[in-house]
Amino acid sequence: MRHPAYRLQFGSYVIAMMADNIEHVISYWFIYQKFHSPALGGFAILSHWLPFLLFSVSVGGLADRYDRRRIIQCGMLLFIIASAGWAFFFVTDTLTMWSAMLILIIHGCAGVLWQTPNQLLLYDMVGPNDLQSAVRLNAMARYLGVLVGPAVGGLIMYTLGPIKGIMLNTLFYLPMLLWLFWAPGKAAQPLARAVRGFADIIQTMRDIRPNTVLTSMTLLAGLTSFLVGNAYSAQMPGFAQDLGHGDPGISYSLLLAADAAGAVLAGILLEGWNVIRSTAKAAMILAGVWACALLGFATSGSFALAIALLMVAGFCELSFNTIAQALVQLNAPPESRGRVVGLYNMAGLGMRAFSGISVGLLGAWIGIHWSLGLSAFGVLFLLLIVYHFTVGRAPAKSEA
Repeated sequence: MRHPAYRLQFGSYVIAMMADNIEHVISYWFIYQKFHSPALGGFAILSHWLPFLLFSVSVGGLADRYDRRRIIQCGMLLFIIASAGWAFFFVTDTLTMWSAMLILIIHGCAGVLWQTPNQLLLYDMVGPNDLQSAVRLNAMARYLGVLVGPAVGGLIMYTLGPIKGIMLNTLFYLPMLLWLFWAPGKAAQPLARAVRGFADIIQTMRDIRPNTVLTSMTLLAGLTSFLVGNAYSAQMPGFAQDLGHGDPGISYSLLLAADAAGAVLAGILLEGWNVIRSTAKAAMILAGVWACALLGFATSGSFALAIALLMVAGFCELSFNTIAQALVQLNAPPESRGRVVGLYNMAGLGMRAFSGISVGLLGAWIGIHWSLGLSAFGVLFLLLIVYHFTVGRAPAKSEA
């Protein structure tokens, strides 16, 4: 944090990440009230994360070759277009399923242009001596934004309403967009290896296979995202209504705030007191506890117990994700760092597209409580297998 440029990056990053998730809260609530469609909620998850699955490695390759700052700015512009689009349809009351789907796709494309280049920008700003702390703080900032943003969005929606709230949200992307004009960074440096689309994905998988840390953390990110991810956030209005604790709007905000509170506590303990060792084994164990907490939340009929379990889930989610992301960035080969980080994002973010199917679309058939519970149980079972064949068989070599 002693680098002035990094302080500005950290602050603008948290604000932009919060704006991303504020848009989720307001748009998900509005389309739920208008269409009452779990299937559309599932599509919201699918469209948000599918671009990461398809394009993360390619964008990482572009970030290895070209100016990362300009790629991020393109993402910020798409975010602003998406929020402005929601505002237009809310004000005119002309929102249809097709227009909602289009805006959701634009929003998803914005995210993939932002995340991997932003992670690589750290290496341009702080240098090798402070890289480890910067990676951890940036990973923490991302997951704090993911988990705190919905709580702020719920508060904005409750106080200002969805129309004024989504209009306000367009302004939150400006700090990142404007700061990047003056941010330190490396100019375009074309490399010999060109961006080759799907072939890059296969080659990057081969490159990381001998490294147990990179392999286990990428699998961890993929499994947790494939079956659960953050798909339960899109279905949170339904959980709030089913728990039947007073005003559903207030209950919705409280459930989101509980998730965020657990994440804030994890952030303080990780960076301030370093109470959890940043190892692959610790990340696996925390992911297992996260799955158990969500399984309990899905089956709970008590609002108080649901709040407590979501706090545990928020604590564990931020913890295992920050550890995994830091380990990947610190162990990635310098010559292919963009592609390796892109592969991790493809697993950790792109695979969340399928959680929209397992939690959202399946929830339309058997109910969201059953779909989340079964998905969380599946995560726990598969994590045990991955742990046995990777971390459980290899000596601990790397920490973040």
